[in-house]
Amino acid sequence: MAHAAPAPGTPIRGGRKDAPKAITPPPDVFDARTHRMARVAVPVLLALVYGYWAAANRRSGGPVTGWNLLFGFLTALVFGVVFYAVLTIAPRLGREMHALLWAVFVGASFGFLYNQAGASLVRSVGIPLIVAAVTFIVFFYRFYTHEDAAGHRVS
Repeated sequence: MAHAAPAPGTPIRGGRKDAPKAITPPPDVFDARTHRMARVAVPVLLALVYGYWAAANRRSGGPVTGWNLLFGFLTALVFGVVFYAVLTIAPRLGREMHALLWAVFVGASFGFLYNQAGASLVRSVGIPLIVAAVTFIVFFYRFYTHEDAAGHRVS
């Protein structure tokens, strides 16, 4: 009695179901030049948005003044420099310190914006601490599940 060949896509009996499957990374649709430009453009754009947000919080809906513009641009400059430094330094650290650095950056950034909105000192420290703690947990989980102990990406 002849056996019919299994239909395409049907698992073959006797094969291991728990055998690891080769995972191929998704194709990179951008070239190296685009990645280099984005490495500079993203911090600049985020810094401009952050500076505008801080200046808008500080003026509380009042008129835009020269001092308000200066404050916004100086805030954007400081944010951009610190953000670029975090982008450069963080990947060189272990996953715990990597997550901690991002948590400190996000918490401090959020706290500064929250303070510019006129919140009390206790709220300007307490709520950003919660944001930083959540950021640490999320980033640590991500780094823990996507890196080995030496910090090399696994998937």
